Amino acid sequence: MMQADLERWIGRVVLFTVLAFAIWFGVSEWAGLSAFAGWLATSLGMLPASLQTLVSYYAATPLGQLLPSVVIGALVGAGVIWRFRRQSAASSVRVGFAWIAFGAGLGVISAQLYAYTTRHCTYAPDVDGAQALAGYILTVIVALVLPALTWTLVHVRAVDTLAGYFKGGWIAFLLLAPTLVSLLIFLYYPSIQTLTLSLSARRFPLPQERFVCLSNYATLVGDAVYQNSFITTLLITAVIVLLSLALSLSIAVLASQKIRGASIYRTLLIWPFALSPVVAGVVFLAMFREGGGGLINYVAGTLLGIEPSWLRDPILARWVVVLASVWNVLGFNILFYIAGLQNVPKDLLEAAAIDGANRWQRFVQITFPMLAPFTFFLLVTNVTYGFYGVYGAVDTLTQGGPPLGPAGQFGGATDLLIYKLYEDAFNPGSPAGLAAAQAVFLFVMVAGLTVLQFRYVERRITYNG
Repeated sequence: MMQADLERWIGRVVLFTVLAFAIWFGVSEWAGLSAFAGWLATSLGMLPASLQTLVSYYAATPLGQLLPSVVIGALVGAGVIWRFRRQSAASSVRVGFAWIAFGAGLGVISAQLYAYTTRHCTYAPDVDGAQALAGYILTVIVALVLPALTWTLVHVRAVDTLAGYFKGGWIAFLLLAPTLVSLLIFLYYPSIQTLTLSLSARRFPLPQERFVCLSNYATLVGDAVYQNSFITTLLITAVIVLLSLALSLSIAVLASQKIRGASIYRTLLIWPFALSPVVAGVVFLAMFREGGGGLINYVAGTLLGIEPSWLRDPILARWVVVLASVWNVLGFNILFYIAGLQNVPKDLLEAAAIDGANRWQRFVQITFPMLAPFTFFLLVTNVTYGFYGVYGAVDTLTQGGPPLGPAGQFGGATDLLIYKLYEDAFNPGSPAGLAAAQAVFLFVMVAGLTVLQFRYVERRITYNG
């Protein structure tokens, strides 16, 4: 009874604190909230006109362009619910004809999210084969979203037996509302705008644009410069991930030894992560600047009589970007590996030592396998950093250069995807629609790699409770 009373009072205190904060925030930010409410009311007032536009669009769309997306969506939606029928045995949800029909309807709606956005252009009679094939594939992928999401929510709710302070459910959604609204306004809405822009031809900062279907994506696939950026990004990301994980684990093992002043060493090892990638680029620019002005060339010229062109040689420039990025992210990796090493049971290591295992054998057979959850987490975060976080280092050190091929016809040696995206998006006269397609492509690629890591790597990880 005491525990139940304590939980009830904790819930009341949390609820009162949240309500008090909401009242204070509403009073102090009344002007901004009023402007937001006016914008929301205007948007809601436009719904009837938007619905009329939607009805008119579908009424004018030829049946030959509309039917494929409807059929694909219905088949995929019904297939998703049918695929999950075995899971219904663990809950009170029974998969019958009504559920399959409901899944088909959700699949149709979900498929139209893609088809309506692209104005069913990939199903037009005169579209080329590559865009038509891409349209079918995208329709299948998008049609999976709503059926899978709906089934997951229903299934989890049916089998959920967890208890909490707020069992009614509405308070949880109330607490999540500010975050959900922020994500809707500042993440999802801009993402939809980017996707829409990627289907048009437009040059920054001119407002004129015209609909071009998937031509921007087709242009990227056949562009030699973009192909070079794609391959270079994959190579540099792979090297960054391998080097950063290997070095950070080695340093973390050394820093975990029982020595005097270990806490000071660990702090000094971690602090580079507090620097932004731009600052890391400035540090390495001071080290690798050419003409005797850089520290590395000054020492090499004095001792060895050589001064390599670090930032003008394609291979050396890539390595400088890699080293700057690895140094920047090294502290983050070390921090997690040190935490993981502290959780390795000492009795296992002592028992292995008594059985005759040397230090390397103890590390390979015991320590490293128990660090698998930390390694997997760092693998995901380092891959994301390799695709997105290197922009500051590239912009500071090489600006995408040095050029490859005559007159740079193959782009730059360090013209990575994220840097090329920025250059094409914000330089005057640049193809903003093409840059939006690059942003969508980069996001899909990173998301796909993350899903693959969770699908094929995470299942091999053993989490020790």
